[in-house]
Amino acid sequence: MDMHTKPSTTGSDCLATAQVPLVVDLDGTLLRTDVLLESLFAAARVYPQALLVVPLWLLQGRAHLKRKLAEHAHLDAATLPLDADLLDYLREQKRHGRRIILASGADATVAVAVATQCGCFDSVMASDGVVNLTATRKRDRLVADFGDRGFDYVGNGAQDLPIWAAARCGLLVEPSTWLIAAAGAVTPIHRIFARKRPQFEIYLSAMRVQHWLKNLLLLVPILFAHSLYNPALLASALIGALCFCLAASGVYLLNDLLDLGADRVHPHKMHRALASGRLPIQHALVLLPALWLGAALLAIALPGPFLGVLSLYVVLMLAYSMRLKDIAIVDALVLAMGYSLRIQAGALAVGIMVSPWLLVCSSAMFFGLALLKRYAELVALRPASGTDRRVRAYSTADSAIVAALGGASGCVAVSLLALYPIIEPTTHDRWPLWLVCGFILFWVGHMWLMAHRGAIRDDPVAFAVRDPVSRLFGLLTVITLLVTT
Repeated sequence: MDMHTKPSTTGSDCLATAQVPLVVDLDGTLLRTDVLLESLFAAARVYPQALLVVPLWLLQGRAHLKRKLAEHAHLDAATLPLDADLLDYLREQKRHGRRIILASGADATVAVAVATQCGCFDSVMASDGVVNLTATRKRDRLVADFGDRGFDYVGNGAQDLPIWAAARCGLLVEPSTWLIAAAGAVTPIHRIFARKRPQFEIYLSAMRVQHWLKNLLLLVPILFAHSLYNPALLASALIGALCFCLAASGVYLLNDLLDLGADRVHPHKMHRALASGRLPIQHALVLLPALWLGAALLAIALPGPFLGVLSLYVVLMLAYSMRLKDIAIVDALVLAMGYSLRIQAGALAVGIMVSPWLLVCSSAMFFGLALLKRYAELVALRPASGTDRRVRAYSTADSAIVAALGGASGCVAVSLLALYPIIEPTTHDRWPLWLVCGFILFWVGHMWLMAHRGAIRDDPVAFAVRDPVSRLFGLLTVITLLVTT
C-alpha cells in the first residue's frame, strides 16, 4: 500500500456513517507530539525539583505521574502542534453529523483542553490520575460504550493494535509498513494519513549546525601563538572544535525541549524543528545523548584537562537553559563565559598557554554580543502602540540600557585588544593587530545599527554569516591575521 495515498477504502461497510462514532487518539495522532514528554520538560523548566520526584510519582502508576506532571506543566493547548490534515477530516465528518470522540492516554486536563481548542469533539475519554487509559484499558472502555466493532478508530502506533482489533475500521496516521500490515490483519483500513518524515536537513536544523562556526574560537590560541600552520596543533584544535560542535548541538536540543511552549508563541522560533512538530521529541531524546557521547569519545584523544573544560561548558549551558537565562545581565555573562571557555579549551587541546589579557578581551566582546542578541529580540517585539513587552528577563522599556551596556562592552573589548601587542610586545606586531581592531570596531557599530533597524531577527552570529558587510570585514580580518601569522 502506498503510504503517500491518503484514502484507502476496503468496502462499503467501511464508509463513514453518522451512526458509527469516530474515536481519535491524541499523542502522535491528532497531535504531532507526545503530551507526557512535553509535560515532563515543561515541568522541569518551571519546577526543576520535579525531576527528583518523578520516580516517586511513577511508583504510584503512570496515570498518577501524568496527573502530577500536568499540574506542574500547564501546557497551552492553543500552541500544541496539531495534524492539520486529520483535523480537517474530523471537522468534515462532524459537519456530516458524525459523533467524534477523543480517547487518549494523556491526562484528562490536557485532553479536554485540546478537545476544546479543536471544537469538533462530542466527548473526551482520558487518564484520570488513577486509570491509565491506554491499549487494552482503552479498548475495554470503548467496547463497553459502543460494543465490539461499534466504532472506528484513528491511531498511530503498535499500542493501538488491541483497539483496532475491536474497531469496525481503522484509520492510521504516519504508519510504518509493518504497522499497516499488522493493523490490516485485525481490521479493515479505511484511510491512511501520511506525514512527511523528518529529512536529514531537519536534524541539522535542530542541531543548529550554522552555529558551529562559533567553535572556530578554539583556533584562537594557535593563531595568536603563530602556530596556525603547525599540522599537529591544527589537527588537535580542530578535533577540539568538533567536540564543542557536538556538545553545543546537544545543548541546543535540550534548550529547545525546555522552551517548547515559549518558542511556539515566538514569531520566528515557532518554526524550529521541535516547536513545529517536524522533529518528534523521541528522535531528539535519542540524538541528544548520542551527540554528547560522541563529544566525550573524541575528547579522549586530547589532553585530560580539555574534557574537564568541555564538561564545565555543558554544565554551565545546562544551568543557563534551566534557570540562568531568566536573570537579566547574568544570562549575558553566562553566554560570554561559554565563549571564553572555548578559547581556553583550544589552548588546552594544543598545550599552549593563553594570555589572561586575551580572555578578558574576549569576555567583554562576547558579553556585548549576548546583549546585542537580547536587544535585537526586544526590537523585534516592540509594537507600534508602545505597549511594554518582555523577552525573558528584559522588557522593551529596557532597550536603551541594554544597547548602552552592549555597545560599551564591544568598545571596551576592542580597546583591550589594541593594548594586547603592547602587553605582549615580543610576540605580536602592533600595526596588523591595530588594523584588525579597526575592522572589528566598524563591525560592532554595524551590528548594533542593524539590530536597531530590526534587521537582526535571530542569533547575531547567524546574521553575520548571511550579512555581506559582516562577511567582507570578517574576510579582511582573517586575511590580515593569516598574513601576520
